[in-house]
Amino acid sequence: MLIFITIATFLSTLLGGLIALRFKDKLHLVLGFSAGAIIAVAFFEMLPEAIELGGSVYNASLITSMMGLGFLIYLVLDRMIILHSHAEENGGHSIQKGFLGAGSLSFHSFLDGVAIGLAFQVSTAVGLVIATAVLVHDFSDGINTANLVLKNGGSVKMATRWVATDALAPVLGVLSTSFFTLSSTTLALFLAIFSGFFFYIGAVDLLPESHHRHPTILTTVMTIIGMAVLYGVIKIAG
Repeated sequence: MLIFITIATFLSTLLGGLIALRFKDKLHLVLGFSAGAIIAVAFFEMLPEAIELGGSVYNASLITSMMGLGFLIYLVLDRMIILHSHAEENGGHSIQKGFLGAGSLSFHSFLDGVAIGLAFQVSTAVGLVIATAVLVHDFSDGINTANLVLKNGGSVKMATRWVATDALAPVLGVLSTSFFTLSSTTLALFLAIFSGFFFYIGAVDLLPESHHRHPTILTTVMTIIGMAVLYGVIKIAG
């Protein structure tokens, strides 16, 4: 099953990138849905699962603090990338800015793959829920990767290469987890940190981007639908 999910993450990112190369007018709706889905997984699956796994050793306060730490880690990394991007932009290197952004997306796609692999170490149900969220997220990652390269002066050929790189990244992330296993209490901490990552990606990255040029009611509705759909998936998965 994990092999099929790994292939699906590759195809999801690739499909998102190809759609971004062809369609632009409706992408804000996809991003809005993705934001809701990612936030839902952080709050309704990853954090509760981390509290349950680590409950015998850690109190809930520590687990939620680890979520906050994950949020801050991603914030610092994101701000460092943004600052570097502005420096590149001010120096007239717009294409390099696009490459830097695409590279950072590829790196966190790798982390998405690690999250899937670690989630399956917890249980198949948890793995499937997080994989579902990552599939949605990777689709938007493919879109963002293509857009970053194109809007900063890159060619369609360059954008296609970066989309392919981003599509391969979660595959490598999943495969990397086959070389190590973690105890349930350690997994609890990692899940909490990853929930902070997911919350940042959904609330700070995807959500504002979905409303950047299209602050419509429909975009907000898509975000609510995204949360509702993933909430339903989580409840069905038990």
